[in-house]
Amino acid sequence: MSLTRLISWGLFWLSTSTFMGAAHADGNLMPATVLPLYKQECASCHTPYPPGVLPAASWKRLMGGLSKHYGTDASLDAKDLQDISGWLQAHAGTYKRVSEEPPQDRITLAAWFTRKHNAREVAPDVWKRVSVGSASNCVACHANAAQGNFNERDIKIPK
Repeated sequence: MSLTRLISWGLFWLSTSTFMGAAHADGNLMPATVLPLYKQECASCHTPYPPGVLPAASWKRLMGGLSKHYGTDASLDAKDLQDISGWLQAHAGTYKRVSEEPPQDRITLAAWFTRKHNAREVAPDVWKRVSVGSASNCVACHANAAQGNFNERDIKIPK
């Protein structure tokens, strides 16, 4: 193989592995630039879930139903809704793991989530602990969840 071809393959592999590394739940899922409005509006009530954990269709439905957002009225004015929706759609998960839309658009019901958080990995009683509360409270075990980092080396399951 020529040096030029070897370098081309190396650059292709590096760019692909860097991109794919950001798309795995074990790495950093949050885009490098987080929309401040997203943090302000969405993270004021819950973990700022990285857009890459759901496909675009799920984000579209979630943002279209904010008046009944899992039992809460999380309505936004039209401009904020458009800005946040656009950002979520632009950074939505497109890789195989999240191409399937989870039931009720719940991250915790996604096939990849249930595989990663099965009873062998997370004992069922963990979800009932006051310090955890529910499977949607990512920051309880993933200290860097708000930054989109779910690296398995950083997991600390609280007592």
